[in-house]
Parts: sequence; structure tokens; C-alpha cells
Amino acid sequence: MRVLYITGWCRSGSTVLGNVLAEAPGVVHVGELRFLWRNGVLGTGSNGRCGCGEPLRECPVWSRVLEAVRPDGRSLADHAAEVVAWQDACRTRHTWRTLRTPPRNGWPATLAATYRAITDVCGAHTVVDSSKYASDAALLAGMPGIDASYVHLIRDPRAVAWSWMQPKAYTGRRSALDSTLHWTGFNLAAEAVGRAHRADTLHLRYEDLVRRPRAAVASILELIGHAGPNPVAPDGTVELGGNHTVTGNPNRFGRGRTPIDEDRRWLTGLPRPHRAATTLLALPLLRRYGYETRV
Repeated sequence: MRVLYITGWCRSGSTVLGNVLAEAPGVVHVGELRFLWRNGVLGTGSNGRCGCGEPLRECPVWSRVLEAVRPDGRSLADHAAEVVAWQDACRTRHTWRTLRTPPRNGWPATLAATYRAITDVCGAHTVVDSSKYASDAALLAGMPGIDASYVHLIRDPRAVAWSWMQPKAYTGRRSALDSTLHWTGFNLAAEAVGRAHRADTLHLRYEDLVRRPRAAVASILELIGHAGPNPVAPDGTVELGGNHTVTGNPNRFGRGRTPIDEDRRWLTGLPRPHRAATTLLALPLLRRYGYETRV
């Protein structure tokens, strides 16, 4: 069994990447799995619907997975509250500590059991988790019976800031400053995981993914040892079927023949003061990732 974990910051294309990969035989994309208990059971998160359109607790996949990992004698709600409390000890800022010493609560075992339940229920051999919590990615190497791979997905922070300034139906907005601070922290944590697992990590820019999607997806399939066909057609489109994703960008509800296009609206939509502030704040990583540093 293999888990491909996508790290990085939100609004970087992880939902579309995961859904494209899920069109490869034997691969299932679960979206942001970390929020299954908060959103699906407790209902305190931003989106309680599965990618199939059903409430997560009523989805034919997640209802079975939740039951499979629920301890005997515990209600779903009680177990979910316990899981969310465990997760609080394994946040992005804990990534460096987690790489050295995993938390000694029930979260690592629950996450591993959930991956196994997903493969059983879905009949898959590879799970793509786009939760983007490097702290959870740091746990994978210590999970028996799981081969882990990692994609560090990066997008220009000015594009990300513009995206966060546009509220979406499933979540609110963030300021350019807030987005860029998170962008920096999440990417530094993703780098730490990548350094610890160099042979199993691929660093991929969103811009390279959308400009050369077939090649980018081919490199990921090679990383996970998948010998099947590339789901991206030579013209850069993909036929998207259904999915069972836990939260994520609303494009996870899209179906049918879909072009993989670059969203460049930020180039004219991001006000110059926000652009300048974001560029200055992210300057060291902009240079590292090969982005333009001029305002």
C-alpha cells in the first residue's frame, strides 16, 4: 500500500492534481483527509459534503471508513472529538519535532488505520492525501506496511494571496499578509519533510503543472511506481469521473473532459500594494523557487 502526500499551502492546485491522479487505475484521491472528523462528524469545519455530493457521514465510502476506524464502545461523535484533539498536537508548526519524535497520542495509529480502511473500501493500492499538513506527512515513514511518497506543490505566493482574497463558498477569505505568512510556514515545513525523504519527494510548481500537465503527472506516476497509463491526454485535458474527496476547492465537483489551465487572473487582479508586500515578505523563497522577484 502506498500513500502519496501532497504538502504545500492551500490554493496551489492540490485538488485538481489529486483528482487527475485519481483517474489512474488503482489510485484514489481522498482530498483533505485530516478534516474528515471535524467536517464530516462534528460539523464544525467549513464543508461537510463529499466530492460525490453526499454529506460525509452518509457517503457510501466515508460512512464505512468512519465505522472501520471507530473504536468499539465509542460513538462516532466521541471518537471524532478525540481525533481532533489529537490533531492539535500535530500541526504544521510541529513538523520538525514530529520528524524527530512522533506524538504519543492516538493520531498516528488512527491515520494509518484510516489509510488502510480507504484501500479496503475503495479497492485501491495508492491513496493521494492532499491535506497539506507537513506534520502529518512526517508521520508516514513510521507507519508499518505503508510506502510513502511526497509531492511538495508550490505556487507563486502572489497568485495564492489573490485567490485567498476572493472568498469561496466553502471557506472565507484571508488577507494577502495572512496568506503569505501561512505560505511561508507551510512551504518551509514541506521542505523539512522533503529533506528527510529526498528519494521519495518531488518538488513541483503549480505553474509547471498547468503548463505541462502530462509531463508533470508522468513524473508523479514514476515517483509512486505506477506503470499504468497517463490520465492526461496529449492536449492537456483529462476526463474526470466521480470522486470521494473530503473538502477542497469546489472544482472537485467537476466532471467530464476538463482542460488543465493556468489561472492568471492575479496578474491584473492583485492590487499593487498587496503585490509589493507579498513579494517583500516571500522574497527569500521566491528566489529559491525560481519566481520573478520584481513587483
